[in-house]
Amino acid sequence: MMKLDGLAAFVAITEAGSISAAARRLGLAKSVVSERLAELERILGARLIQRTTRKLALTEGGQTFLPRAQQILYQAQAATAELAERRGTLAGPLRVSGPVGFGILHLGPALNQFLRAHRDIDLTLELDDGFVDAAAGGFDAVIRHGPVGDTRLVAKRLATTRRVLVASPAYLAEKGVPSTMAELSGHCGVLYANRDADWRFAGPDGWMVLRPRAALRVNNGLLMRDAALAGLGITLLPTFFVHGELASGALVRVEIGMEAEGAELFIAYPRDRSASAKIAALTASLRRSFGDPPYWDRT
Repeated sequence: MMKLDGLAAFVAITEAGSISAAARRLGLAKSVVSERLAELERILGARLIQRTTRKLALTEGGQTFLPRAQQILYQAQAATAELAERRGTLAGPLRVSGPVGFGILHLGPALNQFLRAHRDIDLTLELDDGFVDAAAGGFDAVIRHGPVGDTRLVAKRLATTRRVLVASPAYLAEKGVPSTMAELSGHCGVLYANRDADWRFAGPDGWMVLRPRAALRVNNGLLMRDAALAGLGITLLPTFFVHGELASGALVRVEIGMEAEGAELFIAYPRDRSASAKIAALTASLRRSFGDPPYWDRT
């Protein structure tokens, strides 16, 4: 008879990319995960994963079986959650991905509040500044800052955010304070490496774009903030990264007479799964924690 723990091992190995990573995700020993996969393959009478010394790859049978296995697991988890909801509680696993910097500063504390209210939820949070594939990565939901263009996902807005130009007082004292786009173009920028290094501003005739000279490119907002604090240059960051430093005077806002392009925070989940009560409760809890306008944009 096929067992759910064997299906869970197979799906986790496929999504995590290795037996070791799957074992960490499941909280099991590597040998246990390997045994469960081997038992599942014996029951099915087919090899699902081709093992080599360097990598794992799905066999043709594994590729056929994977979406069915994922759906079976999801349906089992949904049924368990529905029974818990009928008892007036939210329970069971919930796997969420979010960006690193925002996760450390804001998402983590907000999730703590959520979990205090729902003690029976087993939440796993994975922080990654890349655009995580929620549908293929096995996540129940992802938190994203910026547009969600994946048509496989349903996105719900959590908060609107603003981006501001900031620099250290020491840098501005040495290099001068720009007040126009032309003056800004002569300064060094600390740039986000995960997208085009464009700074976009709303001008009277539409969007104006500046491609600054890079003092540093990095794919993490906290490191960008720290580089600005160290006086390396001017950076364009969401206010949720710098609201404390602006309040203390450690960073100064650079005003050029135009508003920088903003963005929104979203929670997104796979379209082929109906929004569970856990996701709905998480969405409502995060909205309450962040506020409208969000607390990092309040004077």
